Amino acid sequence: MAVTQLVTIPYAPRRAFMPYHETSKRWRVIVAHRRAGKTVATVNQLIRSALTCDKPSPRVAYIAPLYKQAKDVAWSYLKEFSAPIPGTEANESELRVDLPNGGRVRLYGADNPDGMRGIYLDDCVLDEFADMRPRVLPEIIRPALSDRKGSLTIIGTPRGHNDFHKAWQQAQHDPDWYGVMLKASETGLVDAEELTAARKLMTPEQYEQEFECSFEAAIQGAYWGKEMAQAERDGRICDVPVEPESPVYTAWDLGVKDSTAIWFFQIMAGGVSIVDFYEASGVGVEHYAEVMEKRGYTYGPCLVPHDAMVREWGTGRTRVETMRRLGLKPELVPDHARMDGINAARLTIPTARFDRVKCAEGIEGLKQYRAEYDEERKVFKPTPLHDWASNPADAFRYLAMGWRAIRAPEPPARSTSDFFIGTPEGSIQSNLSIKEMIDRQKAKRLDREGA
Repeated sequence: MAVTQLVTIPYAPRRAFMPYHETSKRWRVIVAHRRAGKTVATVNQLIRSALTCDKPSPRVAYIAPLYKQAKDVAWSYLKEFSAPIPGTEANESELRVDLPNGGRVRLYGADNPDGMRGIYLDDCVLDEFADMRPRVLPEIIRPALSDRKGSLTIIGTPRGHNDFHKAWQQAQHDPDWYGVMLKASETGLVDAEELTAARKLMTPEQYEQEFECSFEAAIQGAYWGKEMAQAERDGRICDVPVEPESPVYTAWDLGVKDSTAIWFFQIMAGGVSIVDFYEASGVGVEHYAEVMEKRGYTYGPCLVPHDAMVREWGTGRTRVETMRRLGLKPELVPDHARMDGINAARLTIPTARFDRVKCAEGIEGLKQYRAEYDEERKVFKPTPLHDWASNPADAFRYLAMGWRAIRAPEPPARSTSDFFIGTPEGSIQSNLSIKEMIDRQKAKRLDREGA
């Protein structure tokens, strides 16, 4: 006869989270204020799911925007609350806990989404979902839940109108979803004195976002928040067809350890049409050349950063040389201060239309790109926060610094193929570099102003 053993773990659910623990709905969204205890609640829910799952070898996962963040935020909780269960083993190197029934709870970071491909999940928590790149859920997590009909909990604090906001809206209107919003003014989980003190150190927008769960408060420190919001209001985030008679240019942020991001754009009367976006990691330039070929566009030059001339250890060639060998047309964007590129983007976005479907992840990156916040001094640092949004943002900086030079009229008229010539050594030189174009434009403007 089977023996049932009663095990008590040191977790007492807060009243605000009891409905979450009791719901049987597969899809769940929790919008919670800071210090509400959402991580503790969801970690315990995962342990419970792994122990009670009726399928063989249950697998559940807690996923934070960064792997380091998952370790800092959730690992100690996972070990603490699973330790009383007999036969439990914690694996420090893989941030996982193996349970006696063959179940496993593991922590992941959304900064390496491709590292999660191929796994299956019976339950999953996406923490601070607003800070994750948009493709993580549809391309990685949703397929992992499919074959075993796993459950999903999306939690976090608002960061404007993004995919987290869409998930919250879904939970409000879809009966298959469970949704709850926990505001500090209503839960009583943070005492009134502490909230008063917090108000004194935060702007009204920060307080509304962090403690009152406002999706309407602007993303603090966002470099292009106003410009992207105006693009939404103007209807410039829409369906943007590719003009077959015009070349499609690309702007690249070439990653080494990080992802490589590429914007595809056309130069039209009055501005730019952003027709596509692509990002990947862990692959070489050959992969991106194949992606471009499959897109089927007629291409002009590829705008690439100045460090594309650095020679790589493996081949001894620069990336510019590699791109040229693959039939691409690299053109160096002049080296510039990061803030100059950010300001150039501020001037470019009002001229741009974005394809709302093909550019969805890149658009969200532009909205999320923001200055890093100094928690000790309570000020924004003069440097951007380095997260997933940095890759599409950096690629857009190069677009912003280069597109006007491409469209500058230069007699005699030349085709895009004339922009490049090969040297005897096989390197690439530009007949007319972007820097020269910019210098000519400045000289013409000064002449006009002098006249």
